[in-house]
Amino acid sequence: MGTMQVPADAYYGAQTARAAENFPISTLRFPRSFIRALGLIKKHAAAANASLGLLPPAISHAIQQAAQEVAEGRWDSQFVVDIFQTGSGTSTNMNANEVIANRAGELSGGRRGDKSVHPNDHVNRGQSSNDVIPTAIHLAALEGIVRHLVPALAELHSALAAKAREFDPILKIGRTHLQDATPIRLGQEFSGYASQVEHGTARLRQTEKNLGELPLGGTAVGTGINTHPDFARRVIEGLAGETKLNLREASNHFEAQGAIDALVETSGALKTVAASLVKIANDIRWLGSGPRCGLGELKLPATQPGSSIMPGKVNPVMCEMVIQVGAQVIGNDATVTFAGTFGSFELNTMLPVAAHNLLEAIDLLTSASRVFARRCVSGLAADARKCESNIEKSLAMCTSLAPVIGYDQAAKIAKAAYESGRTVREVAREMSGLDNRKMDELLDARSQTEPGTGLGTAAGG
Repeated sequence: MGTMQVPADAYYGAQTARAAENFPISTLRFPRSFIRALGLIKKHAAAANASLGLLPPAISHAIQQAAQEVAEGRWDSQFVVDIFQTGSGTSTNMNANEVIANRAGELSGGRRGDKSVHPNDHVNRGQSSNDVIPTAIHLAALEGIVRHLVPALAELHSALAAKAREFDPILKIGRTHLQDATPIRLGQEFSGYASQVEHGTARLRQTEKNLGELPLGGTAVGTGINTHPDFARRVIEGLAGETKLNLREASNHFEAQGAIDALVETSGALKTVAASLVKIANDIRWLGSGPRCGLGELKLPATQPGSSIMPGKVNPVMCEMVIQVGAQVIGNDATVTFAGTFGSFELNTMLPVAAHNLLEAIDLLTSASRVFARRCVSGLAADARKCESNIEKSLAMCTSLAPVIGYDQAAKIAKAAYESGRTVREVAREMSGLDNRKMDELLDARSQTEPGTGLGTAAGG
């Protein structure tokens, strides 16, 4: 393809430079988590090849040292290829091979570009971009979920569960269809939020099994051509030992390289977490609306001024941040899902964009969960007076009368209360035929927040 100019101070080589020239598409690059995974794969590949007698020990040692530096982030600036590139990620695999080969050559006493350590013959030995890149995505995603996202969600769950306990004594009106419903305890509402996060974490945990199945060993098309039969097993054992993750070789390399179903599954679980967080953040945003002309049942922490024109205004900025993150993650999932449809024969050819969107979703949800827990949820306070003042005014209080006086009569009381501006209790004294003791028993708000209250049939709405 002719000569290629490479910057004198670059550790990458001609293939990387050509790819950078070919794909001036965006400012997007593979994230730190992916480059770390790629470095670890190259490190343990060199160790495996040496143990199999396929690499001289000195070259293997130099490659391992250089690859470890890549894994640690020392050479991130040398990974210059755009996300929007060849669909197999070959350009980025060669970017890694060249950086590691040149650095390993230096470590061995040579100079950059002298090919004393060869990017293909040595660093890439026993590998193909077609099995290395999806392996790196699996490894980066799994490490991101296990080491970062799950702990962040655990922190958020803990904060929500603490508020559920703190707010448990506080009565408030429930709402369905944005309309008044029967009473609920504020703590019960927050217990639902905590449970959403708990369920989302469990869904993510279920993806670990398939993410831990690595495509390495299939090389070009899944047959394992040009690799030792024990190569993948040894590399994966090394990766598992270093990362302490549950990793294993793919049971079927044609599935592992021809499809990215595990990534689509994981993205779906991330989308579900995002949807949960949007619901939680939006509820908290509404419950904290006001402070005087909204619902005002929650007092949100004041983190920053809310307006450049309205003095004293404080906005639910942390909730809005979470909602925007949720929107982005849901969009990321659409991209990963579409990428999953492009498994053409023996190779999926949308690996870079799938990697970018999946790993970005993990990072966004990790950061948003931690910040939301620390800067919003943990500082929430309830306005108990505001919560409880709405209960007596609610027309839904007539629900507990229906099993005793009948649905139709209870509906007449609700209508009369609405038209007259009085409470259900006031109207019921005149229309229900119940004595005050029985009526007060039925209209006790706290008892309505526990199962078993009322003996009639339930209705939706």
